[in-house]
Amino acid sequence: MKKTYKIEVDCANCANKMEEAAKNTAGVKDAVVNFMTLKMNVEFEEGVDPKAVMTEVKKNCKIVEDDCEIYF
Repeated sequence: MKKTYKIEVDCANCANKMEEAAKNTAGVKDAVVNFMTLKMNVEFEEGVDPKAVMTEVKKNCKIVEDDCEIYF
């Protein structure tokens, strides 16, 4: 399953950090952050709860970029 989320981030480098943090979260098959559109596309692994996984993604992103935001 793939979903798109609106994000808020200050710079392209920070967006890259968010992308890596999302990719390294359990339950995420792939993640792509587009700084120009301020969107994060996430592909989830089979059988996971997207909302629960996104809560973990947000926690991991806040570790690398504390002023970022993901809206879901």
